[in-house]
Amino acid sequence: MNIRPVPFDHPDAVKLDAEVQAEYHERYGDGGDATVLAPSDFAPPRGVYLIAYDELDRPVATGGWRSQDENGEGNEDGDAELKRMFVIRDMRGRGLARRMLTALEDDARAAGRTRMVLETGTEQPEAIALYTSSGYEPCGKFGYYREYESSRCFAKPLNESLRD
Repeated sequence: MNIRPVPFDHPDAVKLDAEVQAEYHERYGDGGDATVLAPSDFAPPRGVYLIAYDELDRPVATGGWRSQDENGEGNEDGDAELKRMFVIRDMRGRGLARRMLTALEDDARAAGRTRMVLETGTEQPEAIALYTSSGYEPCGKFGYYREYESSRCFAKPLNESLRD
């Protein structure tokens, strides 16, 4: 597996984003994630967007993080917000999401971010299982979906000295 950074508007990123949006619609029936994202959100050093490619150079998994600081929507200074974690269906169950998550955490830590945060929903139990098994704990709701009952927000300190 080859994980490499790409712009958020790269054709492979656009293709995988369409797939994840279709899956969100299938699970929630709401047309997909309405959070506004821009390619500049993922431009280093304030973020990164990664795609994992298989041995045939086929894009099979994606994820990114973007810097968030205190903003009135529940974020805190130093946050790195995880976005668009996704593995195509025929590649699930192989540890790709966990590898992508680790790569994103390492990148955010190297960029000086202090906490990784994410929002997911009740219709994504496998995502919740991944995050909780990776050290994420429930946190105060933030972002676009913070008022939704189905929203679940999680956080993980990126600096060992900040862990309990």
